[in-house]
Amino acid sequence: MRAALLTVSTSKARGEGEDESGERLAEFAAELGLEVVAREVIADDQWRIVPRLRHFCDDLRVDLVLTSGGTGFSPDDVTPEATREVIERQAPGIGEAMRAASRPHTDNWMLSRGVAGTRGRTLIVNFPGNPRSIGQCSDALATALPHALALLAGERPVHGA
Repeated sequence: MRAALLTVSTSKARGEGEDESGERLAEFAAELGLEVVAREVIADDQWRIVPRLRHFCDDLRVDLVLTSGGTGFSPDDVTPEATREVIERQAPGIGEAMRAASRPHTDNWMLSRGVAGTRGRTLIVNFPGNPRSIGQCSDALATALPHALALLAGERPVHGA
């Protein structure tokens, strides 16, 4: 299975600093056994995010798109809005699980607006931009995401208890 990674950060897109969030997403994709076929950094701009998500889903036909950044309350945090524009079906439990995983680590856990959903046979998941938060959230999703990807691929895995 294949993955695409999209870091949404205006400062990183300008070349200011290293893309640590993208690196953490790449590590998570590897932990899931996925081949990363695309990795990009773009500015916090909905009209830039939407076409990249569509490209990953429709042209590259990856199984999973992981985004980092743009999920907070700042006026330029528009990753959830861009994702909602692209997805066909929402997967609200994924965002809920990530927020729950963040709760023991920050008092601001409920301010994360990350969403998840499917477009065709591709799952898109918005992670926070903080690399430490990505690790906390990815731990919460590590078991469920392979099952979700198998279902989207048309497999009929045995449902666990």
